[in-house]
Amino acid sequence: MRRRAASPDPVVRETFQRHSATAADSLLATVELRRRDVARGLDPQRRALMGQFLTPAPVAAFMADMVETTKPALHILDPGAGVGSLSAAVVASMCRRPRRPDSIALTAYEIDNTLIGPLRSTLDQCEAACDAVGIEFKARVVNGDFLEAGASTVSGNLFSSGIDEQFDWAILNPPYRKISSASPERSLLRAIGIETSNLYTGFLGLVSRLLVPGGQMVAITPRSFCNGPYFEPFRRFLLRDMRFRRIHVFDTRNRAFTDDDVLQENVIFRAQRTREDTGAVVVSSSRDPNDSAVRIRTIKYDDLIHQGDPHSFIHIVPDGDGDTVRQHMMQLGASLSDLGLTVSTGRVVDFRARDLLRTQPGRKTVPLIYPCHIRNGFVDWPSHQTRKPNALAIGDRADELLVPAGHYVLVKRFSSKEERRRIVAAVYDPDRVRADRVAFENHVNYYHLRGQGLPPTVAKGLVAFLNSTLVDSYFRQFSGHTQVNATDLRSFRYPTRERLVALGRRFGMVFPAQQELDRIVEDVVLRG
Repeated sequence: MRRRAASPDPVVRETFQRHSATAADSLLATVELRRRDVARGLDPQRRALMGQFLTPAPVAAFMADMVETTKPALHILDPGAGVGSLSAAVVASMCRRPRRPDSIALTAYEIDNTLIGPLRSTLDQCEAACDAVGIEFKARVVNGDFLEAGASTVSGNLFSSGIDEQFDWAILNPPYRKISSASPERSLLRAIGIETSNLYTGFLGLVSRLLVPGGQMVAITPRSFCNGPYFEPFRRFLLRDMRFRRIHVFDTRNRAFTDDDVLQENVIFRAQRTREDTGAVVVSSSRDPNDSAVRIRTIKYDDLIHQGDPHSFIHIVPDGDGDTVRQHMMQLGASLSDLGLTVSTGRVVDFRARDLLRTQPGRKTVPLIYPCHIRNGFVDWPSHQTRKPNALAIGDRADELLVPAGHYVLVKRFSSKEERRRIVAAVYDPDRVRADRVAFENHVNYYHLRGQGLPPTVAKGLVAFLNSTLVDSYFRQFSGHTQVNATDLRSFRYPTRERLVALGRRFGMVFPAQQELDRIVEDVVLRG
């Protein structure tokens, strides 16, 4: 269909634009009602199995407005379409714009048979909305496995049906589900060079291969891929050919998918298929998708992904205060290896050592330290207020799980919702816990000196530093979840040994409240 010529009459033009906006609003409202109705009827267990979280209208509209294009003809991919919320949002956004494309060709993949009917209804409405403003619209619905079809195309398998298209744009809310190393999905992705442990990153990697050079994607995903060892191979794959152009985060963790009770820190990003690092990255944040007070800043690409970072962490700093935090951390004088220290994960995986676990200590046991034993900067053991075991039985099989007595620095691998800090550290003091050996459970990271304990002042200084607001704020720049991996801790810059000792000497048998601790850390570490 030909585009209708713009009327030179301002009144007619204003009327036409108002009609276009009304049609777009009506489209989004209708599709949102359809999404809610369908979501109520979905089986919760099946949704969890498939990783289905249908995109609410405010999020979909926010994402669609990120699509920047001047092309007259658009070829768009929606690889996990659901009821078509994202497709409808893109169409609505294009219909509202003063400079609209001449044509839109949209390919929507959906594996769930029960959603195909609602999806087709949505795309029929998209066609009607486009027709009203003179945009030619064609849609193709594929009731099938996008992962299987896309992987077949990328691998060049001539004997199976793949995707015989490349796309200018992709918009996606990929399914969120862990995939085991032996799963069919993992095998498909591994065959095309994508090594990942979650379906959502598999979708992102595959979509990146189906874009034309210069093509772009807009996606909403968990923020978890930005750091940590599990997603490091995926980050390397994605960043080889894709460059971030825009990133948005929500200040609250539960506002993106409110009606699904999803407590997940999400990120919305726009990325382009190119290897050019030139240009800046726009970083923004808001309270939720409906918040009109969006805070926006522009940063250098190297501030997002530091050159030379072996782990390719993605640092999302939505405000200027974050720059100061990052600069302070980068100016610290030592790496972990400079200090001669190592951080490891506790050796005791309790479900594998059930026969060795003891509720309370006895004659032939050693202390077993869980996160619940960490309190106010020190290890408080034994605990009579926990159902966790307090001890590990001594025996041949236990020897490899133990470390010798000494001062160790422990960090919880998972922080709870109630804790203000993501990183919660404590000193294991052998004068408080009398034993010649100790066992650390797997939910605890521990710092050590070649398998032995640390000098007491170094241990206290390190705990004070790790428990500071400075470190917590820095960690939040690249980590969107409550898990603290040993890899994360190895990536930090640290105060020199001399400053750690000076810091440790400021503390005795207790650590002060947060504000006072921060003041001391600033005085000794940053000013000293």
